[in-house]
Amino acid sequence: MQLRRGEILSLEISGYAFGGRGIAKIPTEEGDYIVFVDNTFPGQIAKAQITKKKKRFAEAKLIDVETRSPLEVVSDFQEISGGPYIYVPIELQEREKQISTLEVIRRIGGVPDPSAIFDEFISSPDHFFYRNKMEYSFSCIEHEVATGEELDDAFALGFKRRGTWWKVESLNAPSGMFDKQWETILVELREFLKLSGLPAWHPPKKEGFFRHIVLRKSFHQDQLLINLVTSSVGLKNFDAHAFSTFLQEKLGKRLAGLQHTINDNVADRAKIENGTCTLLYGQPVVVEQLLGLNFEISMESFFQTNPKCAEKLYTKALDYVMEGDLKADDVVMDLFCGTGTIGQILASKLKNVRIVGVDIVAEAIEDAKRNAENNGIKGVEFYAADVGKFLSEYPDFIGKIKTIILDPPRAGIAPKSLRKVIDLGAEHIVYISCNPSTQARDMDTLIESGYQVDKISLVDQFPHTGHIESIAKFSKR
Repeated sequence: MQLRRGEILSLEISGYAFGGRGIAKIPTEEGDYIVFVDNTFPGQIAKAQITKKKKRFAEAKLIDVETRSPLEVVSDFQEISGGPYIYVPIELQEREKQISTLEVIRRIGGVPDPSAIFDEFISSPDHFFYRNKMEYSFSCIEHEVATGEELDDAFALGFKRRGTWWKVESLNAPSGMFDKQWETILVELREFLKLSGLPAWHPPKKEGFFRHIVLRKSFHQDQLLINLVTSSVGLKNFDAHAFSTFLQEKLGKRLAGLQHTINDNVADRAKIENGTCTLLYGQPVVVEQLLGLNFEISMESFFQTNPKCAEKLYTKALDYVMEGDLKADDVVMDLFCGTGTIGQILASKLKNVRIVGVDIVAEAIEDAKRNAENNGIKGVEFYAADVGKFLSEYPDFIGKIKTIILDPPRAGIAPKSLRKVIDLGAEHIVYISCNPSTQARDMDTLIESGYQVDKISLVDQFPHTGHIESIAKFSKR
């Protein structure tokens, strides 16, 4: 194929591959040439730009959906880059996710027939408005949704246009992903802030005032924690009191807290550690509840994005742990434990089992200790340490661990750390993954090292996206 990197094509999507990659086939004399297009679905005609060219296939990023798939059902939700399948019926999304994920496990994971060990597909309890965190961007360069034009000197508030970093599509209707009331108010908030006369951020020039709005939601409290991120340029002209009053009037008791972060770092990130933060109203945390336990969540805390579905994920993972026939004084090690959610839930159900949680993020471990104390959980220990180094520094655990719970980041487990996990000799491993392709890679290593895969379940934590989570249970042969 005489394709060039950067070339733009109209492609008919005929299949679906793991991770939300649509498959387009271009006929050639030597057979079909495959182009993978991110965030597309069978039946669509997509305008896409080639990003990588190989002998047998190419990869492309989606620019626009030119023709909708006959499988899609267009609704009143505004399609955003973070929810490309909002118009695809949920049962079709789930079918494609299951088929493509099991194929990845077969092809990469060393499991000849994944269907033989497949346990169940767990749907999200809520298919819409399920997210508990959302980040919105400002830009003075706006992509006008209706016309496709790029407008300069605008005041846009919404999400980055897919494939771009400099322009924003204003959100004019709920996306179906986050809180419906908030995303309805967002149109009024945009106009309110525009009237201040202070400019939205200009990404190429790295100047302006308004940069981001980040929200955390507690479903348990039905409240919102809001953080406005701005620069300091023009700060004296910003009426923080009026901004706070506006949101209090619109949200009432649903407004748990309001923060203002001043961030002059040119990097386009909303992280609080890049600036100074002031609490304008309320509290700096919300409280979420999972399986009867309470967890304090600050703006920077790591927490499951879909808490109602996380309850189902943790329940299934704990079922796999409990199948390991745990006895008094057995050790369960929770590696990459984050804020220690699963360890605390397990400790609340197993009073005599020793549970050890390890994570490299010190702030997450502090949250874990505080939440465990607030929940009255006694049988769990937390350590802030690199997983690989921790296992080297505490060799006395070797031969004493009955079960290991793994919940690593999307990149999976570093090979050296995985080898140290294997050397611990645990009878059972329960591996939770937000990226089944890296789990499949590690699965192959575990099988070669004497473990067998007993069960696999899939959990749809992120409807309307290409993401899927998987839980695999291993036993030592």
